[in-house]
Amino acid sequence: MSLDLSALRAAVAAHGAVIRVVVAGHSGSAPREAGAAMLVRASGQSGTIGGGALEWQAAQEARALLAGGAARARVTRLPLGPALGQCCGGAVTLVHEPVDAARLAALEGAERDGVVARPVEADAPREAPLVVRRAWAAAREGRGAPDGARLAHGWLIEPVAAPARMLWVWGAGHVGRAIVEVLAPLPDFAITWVDTAAARFPEAIPTGVTQRVAQDPADLVAGAPPAAEHLIVTYSHALDLELCHRLLCRGFAQAGLIGSATKRARFRGRLRALGHADAQIARIACPIGDPGLGKHPQAIAVGVAAALLNGARKGRATGSEARDDRATGREQAK
Repeated sequence: MSLDLSALRAAVAAHGAVIRVVVAGHSGSAPREAGAAMLVRASGQSGTIGGGALEWQAAQEARALLAGGAARARVTRLPLGPALGQCCGGAVTLVHEPVDAARLAALEGAERDGVVARPVEADAPREAPLVVRRAWAAAREGRGAPDGARLAHGWLIEPVAAPARMLWVWGAGHVGRAIVEVLAPLPDFAITWVDTAAARFPEAIPTGVTQRVAQDPADLVAGAPPAAEHLIVTYSHALDLELCHRLLCRGFAQAGLIGSATKRARFRGRLRALGHADAQIARIACPIGDPGLGKHPQAIAVGVAAALLNGARKGRATGSEARDDRATGREQAK
């Protein structure tokens, strides 16, 4: 888990000040890993540090700090059993860090080679200790950023979140909305969401999602990075086909098309007629997700999300072509 500066910018812009609560370390069994974080405001929160009672108490403390106008970070070490009655059996270290516009600017200014380190405890040395300098040097020399947050000598060291996967979602209908709702909170994706009119999108676009409106969405394919992944879930079969055609000409990491075995067969023939080889056409997974979960948009989204998250391990991000014919023959809801 990493420091998500873009989410912080959005939260500060919307609410003025928040408390960022981050798991800075743990021993034994704990609900979440080091680096897990949530942003707490007076009337709500986003993100999670897990653990039920742990998260509830941490959020209450964060709101108390906001109400009191706290300007300094607070570090708390909690044995989960004795302090909260949890059965995890471990202990966690939490940092409650107030963030407003000035503090956000300081965090952004403190970034070095994808690592942000700053003192969070009152007795922390003013100059960066050796462990911090080593973390900066390792990142600068390409030997890797820290894995999650680390608290050392009163300094909190965190890698800055950099989405590893660019995902383009073509279509803001029921399925497109469900897919974006499921995937937007995940830190590994930078989502670009495309449709023909602003009115087709929900009023609130999730944080970190880039909205693109184009009368002819296929014209945007030329600007999509070749390393991007694509999910085609538009309202129009003609547009779906044009997007597949242009993506095959452009190049992509992975691509998935909503549909069925019938649609897949028809598109294969039409794309072949447009000059594309069968091996390239087969790279477009259709159907997407897991048809066995059903046709409900959220069910499709869950299947798609599972396929994407398993993709790095299995080498297939948007679907599987190894489903049996009965499963692939089911029409997906459009």
